[in-house]
Amino acid sequence: MGETLIFGHRGSKGTHPENTLLAFEQACQAGVEGLELDVHLTKDNELVVIHDETIDRTTNGTGYIKDLTTHELQAYSAGRPFKSYPLYTSSWDEERVPTLAEVFERVAGYPVQINIELKTYSIDYPEIEEKTVALVHEHQLQSRVIYSSFNLSSVQKVKAVDSEANVAYLSLEPFSSVKHLMTHYNFSALHLSQALLEDEVSEANFNATPIRVWTINSVAQIKKALALNLEGIITDYPEMALELKKEHLKSIGALT
Repeated sequence: MGETLIFGHRGSKGTHPENTLLAFEQACQAGVEGLELDVHLTKDNELVVIHDETIDRTTNGTGYIKDLTTHELQAYSAGRPFKSYPLYTSSWDEERVPTLAEVFERVAGYPVQINIELKTYSIDYPEIEEKTVALVHEHQLQSRVIYSSFNLSSVQKVKAVDSEANVAYLSLEPFSSVKHLMTHYNFSALHLSQALLEDEVSEANFNATPIRVWTINSVAQIKKALALNLEGIITDYPEMALELKKEHLKSIGALT
């Protein structure tokens, strides 16, 4: 397994308005190797990037995404609710919930992987998997995209649509409970919670299974994940994680 890759969770969630073009741009400029984002489907069948089923928490509007058209959704600010952030400026107020296509266009020029989490465990969005795969192919990003979900049927649908797709299963369960799914469903990786780091584990425990761990934000957690040589770290603070990674690589002689 190569060096651990740093993924910006919802872009750079800890410092910028989550899942916005601004947050993704910030993470890319910091040098992340990957981005993590969440996808829902609007009333007019547009793939949009936002975490919750409603817009209440992350915009100045209210309502379910499934009940709003893209035009209605983008009338609200996706930056204003983050006024308490130290880096906030009034320009954030202009940020909108982006479409997935808009995100692709913004980050295509950066050498990053894109982890798309399909948010299908609460609301059944008709053909969201097919639409997402089609858009990835349209933008020719197949080699850079990782599809993930807590919904096992969603990742299975992605594989059914594109047998070559890079898919990962999201789980709150311990590694020992889900490791068998890797081969059974032909997953590319497992995305496991930070609870993974609470146990006394070593790299050997995972038998070279590609694991990306989420969402880890403390210095101690990030250092432990780096020491375990996991496939990836998903963090709200990608700039900090990148600095810790640099220190780690120097300490093991992999970087001068």
